[in-house]
Amino acid sequence: MKRLAILLFALALPCAATATDYTLRPELSQLSYGGVYQGAPFDGHFNQWTAAISYDPANLASSKFDVNVTLASVKTKDNDQNSALPGADFFNVAKFPVAHYVTTGFHKEGNLVIADGQLRLRGVTKPVSLTVVFTSKGPNASLDVAGKVKRLDFGVGVGDYADTSVIGPEVTITAHLQLTAK
Repeated sequence: MKRLAILLFALALPCAATATDYTLRPELSQLSYGGVYQGAPFDGHFNQWTAAISYDPANLASSKFDVNVTLASVKTKDNDQNSALPGADFFNVAKFPVAHYVTTGFHKEGNLVIADGQLRLRGVTKPVSLTVVFTSKGPNASLDVAGKVKRLDFGVGVGDYADTSVIGPEVTITAHLQLTAK
């Protein structure tokens, strides 16, 4: 009897350790950013990006985010910014067309879940942490993340644009993802 209980526990263990894989619903999802330009707030978003999400709030060790962003898809409310951002002074999409974020782990700080990961942007890889808010309703879920990056750490805004009194040093990244369990 004891052997049977151990065997059943061992068979159930792999099932308990697996996060749910989700499919992104891009038409209902958004990846955005914001900062300060000449003292005024600005924001924008990316139209093309993919996200492979495996998440289980009860088992963060089995969770993972893997996000690729097509930098040429950047959009703002300003045509001059739309023209400048893909260029060599900012994202340099001719040389670095994609930004990549992948989690390295998750941890809790009080009631908050924090995703720790690595962001590769303009050929530079740096750690970036994001707060995570996950809501599940049956097979559907929403995932909201937010964090800050220091743009100059990645070489975004060089030359005249490196002046942090013109463009603030930090950029806030936010994403709202609508997901369906696979």
